[in-house]
Amino acid sequence: MLKIVLISTYELGRQPFGLASPAAWLRADGHQVTCVDLACGPLPGLAVAEADLLAFYLPMHTATRLAIAAIEKVRMLNPGAHLCCYGLYAPMNEPYLGELGVRTILGGEFEQGLRDLAGRLPDGASGPKREPLISLARQQFLTPDRSGLPALGRYARLLIGGERKLVGYTEASRGCSHLCRHCPIVPVYNGTFRVVNRGVVLEDIRRQVEAGAEHITFGDPDFFNGPGHAIAIVEALHAEHPSVTYDTTIKIEHLLQYRDLLPVLKKTGCLFVTSAVESIDDVVLVKLAKGHTRADFIQAVGIMRETQLTLAPTFVTFTPWTTWEGYRELLHVIADLEMVENVGPIQLAMRLLIPAGSLLLELAEIREMIGLFDPAALSYKWQHSDRELDQLCAEIQKLIQHEERRKASRSEIFSKIWELAHGQPHDFHLASPATIPYLNEPWYC
Repeated sequence: MLKIVLISTYELGRQPFGLASPAAWLRADGHQVTCVDLACGPLPGLAVAEADLLAFYLPMHTATRLAIAAIEKVRMLNPGAHLCCYGLYAPMNEPYLGELGVRTILGGEFEQGLRDLAGRLPDGASGPKREPLISLARQQFLTPDRSGLPALGRYARLLIGGERKLVGYTEASRGCSHLCRHCPIVPVYNGTFRVVNRGVVLEDIRRQVEAGAEHITFGDPDFFNGPGHAIAIVEALHAEHPSVTYDTTIKIEHLLQYRDLLPVLKKTGCLFVTSAVESIDDVVLVKLAKGHTRADFIQAVGIMRETQLTLAPTFVTFTPWTTWEGYRELLHVIADLEMVENVGPIQLAMRLLIPAGSLLLELAEIREMIGLFDPAALSYKWQHSDRELDQLCAEIQKLIQHEERRKASRSEIFSKIWELAHGQPHDFHLASPATIPYLNEPWYC
C-alpha cells in the first residue's frame, strides 16, 4: 500500500471536498492518506518526503497558480515521488504541468482515476499512463472522509445579523449542462453534469453538522441542473437538521424557469443564491452565451425578493467589450436595484480570463486580439483597446484589497469605486437594506 499526500492550495475558504472525497476512495483500498490544505498551513515536510504519490487538487485558476510554486517545493523534498494533478484546471493545463514534472493528469470525475493510479504504482509507474485525461464516467461516490483536514473553524464563516456561523461544504453534482463561452467547466465537461448519490451527500452533511457546521454551502456549478435531485436533498436536509441553513449557485435562467421551486428553497433553509449574472449588457451576454438578458436579471431580482431569498450576483466586469459608459451603468443598476450590499466588492473588479480550450476562442474578434497562450498565467493574455479601462480595473482591485483589510463595509467600498469610475462622489442615498447573509471569503475565481 502507498503513502499518498493529497494537496489543496485554495478552495474559496472551504474545507476541500476535492481532498475529502478521493481520500475516502484511497483509504478504502488501504492506502495511507495525508490531506494537506495549504490555505490553512505549511507543507508537512516529512509526509511529503516519504510519499509515493503526491496529488494536487486544481479546481480553479487561483488554486492552480498557487500549486505551481508548491510543485517545485515538493519536487525538491521528494524528487522520486509520482506527481499527479487532478481537478477542473488540470487537463486544461496538461502541457505546462508536464513540463513541471507532473506525470499524471486527471480531469472530470477523478476519484476512480486516482484509485486506479494508486493501484498500479506499486507495479511500476514508468509505463504509459492508463488513466484517461478526462473521465465523465458515472461513479458510485463514497462518503467523503474529512479526517485529517483542518477543523471547520479554520475556514470561511457565514456572517448574518452580527453572528458568525461555522460553514460546511459539499457537492451534490459536478459539471454543467450549459455551454457558457467563458466558463472553465465547459472545456472539461462539455455540457455534461454528474450527480453525487443522494445518500452520500446527506451523510457528508450529517458528519459536518456533527463537527459543528451550522450552514452548508452547496458547491454545484448549478444546483438546478438536476432540480429533482437538488430538491430531494434539501428537503431531507431540512427534515433532519431543521436549524441548519444553506446556500446554492443557480443560473438566472433557472431561477426564472424553476421559480415555483424557490419557495421550497426558502422553506428548507436556503439563505442566499449565488448567480453568475456576468453583465447587464445584452450584447456582452450574447457573446458569453449566458442564456439570459438584462431584463431577465432584473426580473430575477424581483422574484427573489418576493420569495424572501437573497440573490448574490457575480460579474465579469472587465471584458474586451466593456466601455466606460457600460461600467458606470452597471454601478447605476446595482444602486437602483438596491443591490449594493448583495454584491461582493471584488465582483466589480473581475477581469475576463481566457483559459485553454475556452469557447471564447470561437469568436473571431477574440482570436484576433489575443497573443500566444501564456502557460505560466494559465490563460491567453489580452489588453483592452482603451488602456485606461485596464488601469481602472487595476486601481479598483487595489482599492478593494486596501478597504477590505481595514474592514470597510460593502457600501463604503461601493462608494469609492463609484468615485473612481465617475471622477466624482455619488449624489444619491444608498438604501439601508435588511441584513444580507454572506460568507467572509471575498474572492470568487
